Amino acid sequence: MSARTAERLLLWAIAMLLVASVMLAIGAPAFFVQVFAAEDGPVETATALFLLVAGLMLARRIRGLPGLGAALTVVYALLFLFAAGEEISWGQRIFGWNSNDFFATYNAQGETNLHNLTVGGHRLARTLFGSGLTTVILFYLVVFPIFYSRIAWINRIAERLAVPIPGLRHAGLAVAASVIVAGLDVPRKWEVYELVFALLATAIFIRHANHSGWRRQR
Repeated sequence: MSARTAERLLLWAIAMLLVASVMLAIGAPAFFVQVFAAEDGPVETATALFLLVAGLMLARRIRGLPGLGAALTVVYALLFLFAAGEEISWGQRIFGWNSNDFFATYNAQGETNLHNLTVGGHRLARTLFGSGLTTVILFYLVVFPIFYSRIAWINRIAERLAVPIPGLRHAGLAVAASVIVAGLDVPRKWEVYELVFALLATAIFIRHANHSGWRRQR
């Protein structure tokens, strides 16, 4: 399968995911919450899977990069692999092991993950991993594609840091997904948003807009 075909399949998957989410949120909200976007449900499982795939794709490209680009790409890959592990609490519910005393006390769900830790009455999922992370992700998905080819210093920074730049097609889909998911009136809708990002990241890493230090995908 060519890179172009694989990317298009992922973008179509995002579109179908959004359509299904809207239909279920309106027509079967109980099913949406209790099955579709439930803990360990299909959406959460797929999110962990595609975060893992995205991290492995980044890891494969490390060898062909120059020094700084290679070092930073190691970090990028580890971040995605970390996010995949966090999404499923590092396999705790899959393998049925118990949290230690620290996580049992300070984790909002009593599970072994960092994003649900409660510090001073504040959940990291709603602060550091919430609006702040969402802003950073949207900046990457929307601002970089618009200004990468227009502003020289953004171009230089992206090339220097070996950042795979989204295309305008990725940016447009990110904006559409943000509007659609935000408009859903159902609990756990942000689980869908996380899956959209995982799929979109995988698509970007397959065919990105820049190529310095990265093999150009056509």
